[in-house]
Amino acid sequence: MWRLLLAFLLALANALAAQDISTAPSAAPTGHPILALGSAAPDFSLPGVDGKTHTLADYAAAPILVVVFTCNHCPIAQMYEQRIQQLQEDYRDRGVAVVAIQPNDPKALRIDELDSSDISDTLDEMKIRFAYKHLHYPYLYDGETQSVTRAYGPQATPHVFVFDKDRKLRYEGRMDNSYRKELVYAQDARNAVNALLANHEVPVKHTGVFGCSTKWKEKTAASQATLRKIAAEPVTLEMASAEDLHHLRENPSKHMTLISFWATWCGSCIAEFADFQETFQMYKVRDFDLITVAANMPDEKDGVMRMLEKKHASSRNLLFASNDTTALQVAFDPAWESAVPYTVLLSPDGKILYKNLGSVDILELRRTILANLPSDYIGFNQYWQTGSTQNDSVKTGRQ
Repeated sequence: MWRLLLAFLLALANALAAQDISTAPSAAPTGHPILALGSAAPDFSLPGVDGKTHTLADYAAAPILVVVFTCNHCPIAQMYEQRIQQLQEDYRDRGVAVVAIQPNDPKALRIDELDSSDISDTLDEMKIRFAYKHLHYPYLYDGETQSVTRAYGPQATPHVFVFDKDRKLRYEGRMDNSYRKELVYAQDARNAVNALLANHEVPVKHTGVFGCSTKWKEKTAASQATLRKIAAEPVTLEMASAEDLHHLRENPSKHMTLISFWATWCGSCIAEFADFQETFQMYKVRDFDLITVAANMPDEKDGVMRMLEKKHASSRNLLFASNDTTALQVAFDPAWESAVPYTVLLSPDGKILYKNLGSVDILELRRTILANLPSDYIGFNQYWQTGSTQNDSVKTGRQ
């Protein structure tokens, strides 16, 4: 999606970007008010990750309906996936229905807002996340029109709405008080459900929410502006000697560094080149570097540069400075004796986190990056360590 938008927007002008994380008041200044307490549940008919269309009427038999607006890309929402699933499991036998809705317009997401995710928020990508994390609650998509999202007014992901048997809104706000499970002391959504099951008044009917702001369609301009800014970044090419490549292997930048060896005559290299550039734009705000190294001969520099410009490679780009390709390969990795593409991910201290001979599985690579990128909360890393594969040896991929 990002590559198509980038190509389309090369000639357009720049604009301002918007912040992602927000604590939301009861009514948004953007003109998207939250559904008022006591209101009837707005109807919906939305596609789910299960391939079916889900409607409000499908849950009519449930005495309580919990609607959670959540998404793929937000690290706060990621921390709540298992809590949504646990909520469903704990209350399913008591007749409580739990439905999750993805509210964001994927075109309104800036690419740098994917700095904590492997994928974006499209329906197809929701299916990928759902399978990866082995989730089983209904997960519905409203990113196309946002008509349901406008009716409910979620301000951030996650945002919970709890309806009684008459489908009147009795609670809206956060699921609990902290995305860090060890700091949770107020189970606001569960308290509301328990009160309704006991035919009691909900003790706390509204709380503020904390997470990534809803990506309304009007934020598309900020997303496009980011792509235009990327399109204006310079494309450069440096010559790399054996000494340079030996030094590169030591990772002098002290950032996590992804190194992609490729060549203009390598079809599989070209096929995955855009994925690497997209990954770079996703994570570069987090001390993440991408270096491409063309294994072409030095006199093929013009052709290499043309390809880099075509792919708009604003990463750091190198080209073998000698016709002795064997010596250059050995300088970087004595065990690397054959083909490109060849991909290596280095930790800030130079440890190999991933290396692959052949085409990469881009989701596996991104998950390895996210599992190891320094973050302020270890839970963000642990989320990606579950179900991901980290490689300390060469894998044979598609040639």
